[in-house]
Amino acid sequence: MNLDISIDDREWRVVPNLRKLARTAVLAVLPDDDVAIGLLFTSDARIAEINGQWRGKASPTNVLSFPVSAATPVPEGEPRPLGDIVMAYGVISREALAQKKPFAHHVTHLIVHGVLHLLGYDHENDDEAGAMEAREIMILAELGMENPYAS
Repeated sequence: MNLDISIDDREWRVVPNLRKLARTAVLAVLPDDDVAIGLLFTSDARIAEINGQWRGKASPTNVLSFPVSAATPVPEGEPRPLGDIVMAYGVISREALAQKKPFAHHVTHLIVHGVLHLLGYDHENDDEAGAMEAREIMILAELGMENPYAS
């Protein structure tokens, strides 16, 4: 798996082993796939710009996923690009604090969530949301983490 990690906000530098955490989360979803994913750890301001540009919502959010069409041609021998995930430090840290969750667990959950979006999972209706949440809960349990949806 080809995981291209970029960090453009210095607040993320306080997170110990961020690259290892990201790789572990992605591999928990895609253990053996020959795919490429871009992962950007950024600021609330930058994700608000991206959210405004691509979704028409000029406000920060915790995570955005941008899947690549499965019909995109891939040169022989190259990994299949799945897409990009963008994560905002401020939103995620505030959510973790408000939800009384370890920051690293919340980041891991949101990476898993983002990768599942790249694979076609969604939560536009109750059935889709239930399937996606069940998959997230199972993957996080395999990583030794609690159900992120339990209160």
